Amino acid sequence: MKFSPPSERRAGLACTDQNGGTTVTLSGTWSLATVGQELLALQQALTQHAAKPNVNWDCEGIEALDSAGAMLLWNSWGRELPELLLIRPEHSKVFARLTTADACPAAPTPLNLPFARVQAIGNRVLEAHQHCIDLITLVGQMVMNVLHLCRYPAELPAREIGANVFKAGVKAMPVTALVGFLIGIVLSYLSSLQLRQFGAEVFIINILGLGIIRELGPLLVAVLVAGRSGSSMTAQLGVMRVTEEIDALIAMGVQRSLRLVFPKVVALAAVMPLLVLWTTAAALIGGMISAEIQLDISYGFFLETLPKVVPVANLWIALCKGVVFGAAIALVACHFGLRVRPNTESLSANTTASVVTAITVVILIDAVFAMSTRGIGV
Repeated sequence: MKFSPPSERRAGLACTDQNGGTTVTLSGTWSLATVGQELLALQQALTQHAAKPNVNWDCEGIEALDSAGAMLLWNSWGRELPELLLIRPEHSKVFARLTTADACPAAPTPLNLPFARVQAIGNRVLEAHQHCIDLITLVGQMVMNVLHLCRYPAELPAREIGANVFKAGVKAMPVTALVGFLIGIVLSYLSSLQLRQFGAEVFIINILGLGIIRELGPLLVAVLVAGRSGSSMTAQLGVMRVTEEIDALIAMGVQRSLRLVFPKVVALAAVMPLLVLWTTAAALIGGMISAEIQLDISYGFFLETLPKVVPVANLWIALCKGVVFGAAIALVACHFGLRVRPNTESLSANTTASVVTAITVVILIDAVFAMSTRGIGV
């Protein structure tokens, strides 16, 4: 019995019976391009011959062998080398790699132990501990960069800082203004419905001023920036990790933190107070328009009363929040971006974790601000 495709370069298979045994001779090119054309026929013939006893496999006639042809033979042989095998040394190395790969132990399946949940919680605690250490290390690098720039101010990455200011600040102005304007309208409308029942329409200015300027404005901008600019920073650093650009910078002697992390932290810490001021103004304008429509409060009265009922200390607290929120979002984004492994799954997972963690950190910092400034401006 003989099976051979028409072309001489294609994979060929010949079988001869002699002296109570069977000799299977392989010839031609066993590659993806040739094997794929006759895959079913070759697989059927190989499986049929492999089931016979005392089969001598003569593979010295194979001219070329790639992983596709090797896997076809490997699966037909039951994922182990036959006892009687003649093969070229260069081709035997391919099967040696397959043997090594099959010998690797499989990942252990999780056992349903009594303390499995405790172990899972412990793993999460250790992972969070490692995140804290890496984040503190990143903050320490920022401090070292500041000291380095104080000594060598000519090395200030001004272009990188300017580019991040434009991307994180200027490009974010339309969406932050729109969201702030709509939030101001909604907050004013809902508050007016309740205040009208008690005849306290004038206190809408107190609610809008204190709520938007002190709390809602900075928090709203931080959430928007974390989802927009924070995810962009993480993805940018993650792609640089995947394409090994960061390793190339390190090989050229360029400081990774000074050129990649420091500009993002400085830029976001600088533009966040401006975005807070911009969004707060848009929200107050939306609330003022809604108050005029719902409660017949004139624009002049609103603008005249606002600085009287909302002390200026609230504005300074909001601007300080913007600086801290911006630096925290940038540090978290860069932290997760530098932890990306060279695969797409790690990139998507760290980008998601960056946004979630940044928003959580911002809320925690806002709670600290609320407790530490509870006696100021209220």
